[in-house]
Amino acid sequence: MSADIAVLGAGMHPWGKWGRSFVEYGRAAARAALDDAGLDWTQVQSIVGADTVRSGYPGYVAGATFAQALGWQGARVTSVYAACASGAQAVGAARAQILAGLADVVLVVGADAAPKGFFAPAGGDRPDDPDWLRFRVLGATNPAYFALYARRRMALHGDTLEDFAQVKVKNAAAGLLNPYARYRKTVTAEEVAASAVVADPLRLLDICATSDGGAALVLTSMDFARSRGVADPVRIRAVSTVTPTYPRTVLDLPDIATDSTVAVAVAPAGGSFRSSIARAAYEEAGLGPDDLSLAEVYDLSTALELEWYEDIGLCGEGEGAKLVREGATALGGRIPVNTSGGLASFGEAVPAQAIAQVCELTWQLRGTAGERQVPGARAGITANQGLFGHGSAIVAVR
Repeated sequence: MSADIAVLGAGMHPWGKWGRSFVEYGRAAARAALDDAGLDWTQVQSIVGADTVRSGYPGYVAGATFAQALGWQGARVTSVYAACASGAQAVGAARAQILAGLADVVLVVGADAAPKGFFAPAGGDRPDDPDWLRFRVLGATNPAYFALYARRRMALHGDTLEDFAQVKVKNAAAGLLNPYARYRKTVTAEEVAASAVVADPLRLLDICATSDGGAALVLTSMDFARSRGVADPVRIRAVSTVTPTYPRTVLDLPDIATDSTVAVAVAPAGGSFRSSIARAAYEEAGLGPDDLSLAEVYDLSTALELEWYEDIGLCGEGEGAKLVREGATALGGRIPVNTSGGLASFGEAVPAQAIAQVCELTWQLRGTAGERQVPGARAGITANQGLFGHGSAIVAVR
């Protein structure tokens, strides 16, 4: 039995700082995806929402929120929270429902209206919450731990500030061509170097912003796609949502402990947690890095993008900067990465961003990405990491 499902529709609401409800962004993205699929909302049998966390509010709202916004019609509803991996986990939940025969048409939606500045935990004392601990005990805001990763790369692999800046230059050039991106202008390495230091060695232009935005997908069974006359749709072939293994020899914040829950000694696993995310996706899809036409990775900072090159197998450990220097990951390069412009051009709208990555793969694999099109694109991978051990990678093929 094939594990493929079809992507019949992809839609987004432009990202920025619009000052409106996240529901409006999600509804607009959902309607765009339905129009793209040529389907009516009443034909959707299930809706899966990537949860939006309301700062200071003791709850998460998504799936039913969007179902109500589109108009109650009896569809099955699911809500998924997995921090920055929420969108990919929502795709995974939709795929499971389709393959289980519970629905032929599933709408996946994620949207957010992010606060200004860096993300912070809700108020109150929660000493058993690792996110609270890393802010209150370590003072490790997101930019602080992005900077720790950058320093680690500089110390271990010889990466330079110029290498980091070139990632921003590359992604800004792609974002310029994306009508949904928040930042649509070219950036020079000199402008990156001249921007304010946020967490040394990273400058303001090395770090992604927080944004408002939305993204949606219409996913269907292959039989349903064929019944609509779509013989060769973009297909999702693998969804990886693996967790870390102990012991962890390289710490990932906000998890600041490596203790195992088992009573016996455990040998270190081969590779990092992030590399295991992509490896599981490749194994499920039956392909590898050499089969890729492009990739969308989670560039919270310029330095972290370089690390993802290694984690998804585009090069060996410590060789990420070399790919940027050679232009291999730029538009027109050997293996373009973040053809959408990445978070560098969009900013973070947490529940939507992993869905937006799949939108970009869909348009690239269809050959409809316009000026940023990768010629002959046939396979792509997305990769990101949510806090608290939420890994995600999605492989799409044509």
